[in-house]
Amino acid sequence: MSKLHDSRLMRVAFLWLGVVALLLGALGVVLPVLPTTPFVLLAAACFARGSERFHHHLLAHRIAGPIVREWEEHRSMPPGVKPWAFGLMALSFGVSLLLVPTAWHRLMLLGIAAVLAFFLWRVPVRAADAAEPDVRTPDTRPSSAAIARRQASRPRR
Repeated sequence: MSKLHDSRLMRVAFLWLGVVALLLGALGVVLPVLPTTPFVLLAAACFARGSERFHHHLLAHRIAGPIVREWEEHRSMPPGVKPWAFGLMALSFGVSLLLVPTAWHRLMLLGIAAVLAFFLWRVPVRAADAAEPDVRTPDTRPSSAAIARRQASRPRR
């Protein structure tokens, strides 16, 4: 997890950028062309530099929290998620291509789909054997949730 930025002005800028990214991610839940996860991850990165409280709330969220923790801890996708992501992306863009009236819109959607597919293809997948930590040999590094709890309990300056 990143430390807060030293400049108060930059912390405010990161906070507002995080809020905008989170709102765009929320829009991505209902809009088929707008991706959700990259915006949630961007919001988490901005909150980590701008507001410990907002970052902690995002980590504690029941839906967004596991996604953010997975990315912060492993910088990868869990096994089996990538095929689902490609499938849902194909379904979403397929329906959108059927609904738009002009060839120009279809070409634009195909271009966006190609860029998103390339991005998704490049995201690493965590090895299946690394999916769950071995309970016999515990990891000594604290999780991002433990770090967030520790920082939330610190007195404010």
